[in-house]
Amino acid sequence: MLDAVLSGLDWATRFSDPLAWLVLGTFLATTALELTDRRERARQAGVAAWGLFGVFWFSLIYHFAVVQRSVIEGVGTLVAVPASFYVGYLLWSGRDSLFVLSRAILLMGVVFFPFESIPVLRQFLIETVTNQTAALISLIGSSPDLVTGYGAVVDGQSVVAYDGYIVGEKEHLYRNTFVFADGESPIFYTIVIACTGIGSMAIFVGLIAAVEAPLRRKLRAFAVSIPVIYALNLGRNVMIAVGFGEQRFQLFPGLIMSVFGLSDPRQVSYIVVDRIVAQSLSVVALVGITYLVVRELPEVLTVVEDLLFVLTGSEYDLRAALDVPAAAEGEPEAGAETSASTRSDD
Repeated sequence: MLDAVLSGLDWATRFSDPLAWLVLGTFLATTALELTDRRERARQAGVAAWGLFGVFWFSLIYHFAVVQRSVIEGVGTLVAVPASFYVGYLLWSGRDSLFVLSRAILLMGVVFFPFESIPVLRQFLIETVTNQTAALISLIGSSPDLVTGYGAVVDGQSVVAYDGYIVGEKEHLYRNTFVFADGESPIFYTIVIACTGIGSMAIFVGLIAAVEAPLRRKLRAFAVSIPVIYALNLGRNVMIAVGFGEQRFQLFPGLIMSVFGLSDPRQVSYIVVDRIVAQSLSVVALVGITYLVVRELPEVLTVVEDLLFVLTGSEYDLRAALDVPAAAEGEPEAGAETSASTRSDD
């Protein structure tokens, strides 16, 4: 029943890219108005931006829940839809600290969407990450081929193929596909934009850049987040490539095939290592990295506390709970942004 409902949302996916740019433009207007002290107009633009953000996440439900078969991303997308509308309501009701979160969303989009939508940037990032992943794979004694593939048409659809086999999830003729020999047919593992870590890095760039704090502490926050995310993501790619390509995660195949609707038993290793193990570890890693960032940049807690309020409806004092030190003497307090952002228009 649920699969049938989710599958009926496939039409919405085609609107995700135009919506992304529309959301980005609306958040840009919100930030520009807020920074020029036109607070009430900024509030109106912000409400519209968060409403469009909710529609944007709605357009991605089918992609994450059905196409990607990702439990974590699927549930996250379902939660993001009402959460975005609720943030808009809270902003309209006077929770002005959410202007900081709005600014962070804008900056996240500025980092992420160019790599998602501009071909030359996308290819550069994907192939760079692929080459580095290949180098690490060779260090652990595995030796898959790294190929480009060629364009083909099957049943009227344009696809990418290699040695007569269609390469799944490969949309572009990039050198980003690992080929593992496995009996009569090979196993393909393709690095796509989601495998580059740019999404997670964009989140932290947005959070760090959005708050008001001295540049030196922002740079320290970048240092304990962006390089760590990039390195961990490469390790994740290696684990998935080898785990899937060499079929090292054939755990509970009957159950996994039934739950995820698989027809190829070899996909069990991919689902287990990527959708279950890697994504779960990614959540843990992001929580840990957030803690490291907060230690260097307590101002980020304003955004984190707002997110927790949206999810739980309760106020939190995370600085006390995490024993985060206050800003150094002569620097603005971590809560200064919140205090400043609650003033009213004259």
